[in-house]
Amino acid sequence: MRFGYKKFRLADGTELLKPIIPIGLLYNGRIIKYEALIDSGADFNIFNAEIGELFGIDIRSGKKMEFSGIAGEPFEVYLHNLTLEIGGWRYNIMAGFSYEISPHGFGILGQKGFFNLFRVKFIHSKGTIEITPENQTGLDRSRDV
Repeated sequence: MRFGYKKFRLADGTELLKPIIPIGLLYNGRIIKYEALIDSGADFNIFNAEIGELFGIDIRSGKKMEFSGIAGEPFEVYLHNLTLEIGGWRYNIMAGFSYEISPHGFGILGQKGFFNLFRVKFIHSKGTIEITPENQTGLDRSRDV
């Protein structure tokens, strides 16, 4: 699968490319299309809690964990099982939901639930990201992790 980087215009007029790709999140037969930033520094996939609430998930009933970002400020994440879809490939994963992530931003794709499932090649000079599933055995494109 090949995706293009998403372009952002900075205040000084220059452009910045970010590895943001379209994904689907599935829960109880319902799918929500979303965009997520590929972040090799993130431990888990983390999404805004409002996304989980749209599925009817009781966010705070999940396993509570505390993470900290680049600024070092801790934030709470609640882990739940759901299905991640990228390019037609579906994986049952555990993902975090947080009320402290901007509802107007992007989800985060991290080590567990993304990098352990896909080979990722960033080709910044061409503005592309290539993603290949690690395990392509059989025709069933669904896998539990």
